[in-house]
Amino acid sequence: MLDTKLDTILAVNETGNFTRAAKRLSLTQPAVSQHINQLERELNIKIFNRSKGELKLTNQGEIVIMYAKRIKALYNKMQQKILDEARRITKLEVGITHTSESNFVAEVLARYCNTNKGMSIKILTDSIRNLYDKLMNYELDLAIVEGNINDNSINSLLLGTDYLVLVTSNDNPISKRSMVTINDLKKERMILRLPGSGTRNLFISHLESINMSIDEFNIILEVDNIATIKDLVRRNFGVSILARSACLDELNKGKITVLPIENLSMVRETSILYHKDFNHTDILHDITKIYNETAKLYS
Repeated sequence: MLDTKLDTILAVNETGNFTRAAKRLSLTQPAVSQHINQLERELNIKIFNRSKGELKLTNQGEIVIMYAKRIKALYNKMQQKILDEARRITKLEVGITHTSESNFVAEVLARYCNTNKGMSIKILTDSIRNLYDKLMNYELDLAIVEGNINDNSINSLLLGTDYLVLVTSNDNPISKRSMVTINDLKKERMILRLPGSGTRNLFISHLESINMSIDEFNIILEVDNIATIKDLVRRNFGVSILARSACLDELNKGKITVLPIENLSMVRETSILYHKDFNHTDILHDITKIYNETAKLYS
């Protein structure tokens, strides 16, 4: 059985308050305090600094929370795997980025489930950073992301190669060109992903490689949702920089135009990330095969 003190410390950390944590756990406030004190004594550390009615994790407390999340996730996963084995089904939790959600990755996972009886996949969409954290904490079985992670505890399998393009309305005069220049781009109203997104970071890094700054462009909107960006671009409110794979459906239907940008070859890889102890290599092989087959349908 999972140590209840771990549930308690996670609840305190999430609520920021002993009383709220006690309410969530259906415990008394003294019981919550006792759990935290016992854990601090067992580990011989101080987990929280308490001042002015606020709780703040110590450096050692940050470590405790990180491993408490992993222990709880592994315990829950063990329980789920035992149930799945009895029912002869396989469940996977797969994290994908917002860009992957907009291209055909979700379709690939659906095709895989349709061709494998007893397979069930739960998809979580989040930023690369959050997906990586969830993968490290065993809250995810797989993460499908753009780019790669330099971590010896995580394996990476290349799915495919993608690149960023300028996305514009068919009504915009530049849509009639075969390519655009940086100076052309400076004259356009731009709708970009939020700061910190993989797409935006790649665009910025390539600008910096030619001694330019994102501040030199006319950014009128910053939007997290890729579907919203594509809709705004289609209606000619501005242009955007997106992964070509995220625009395939609209492109094939003739709803938008994508163009290369001179001197900006913004190539990136899409990979599956997984723990070294993930032992279903057949699943990885099948997903990769279906991904390549699906990519041909959109090419």
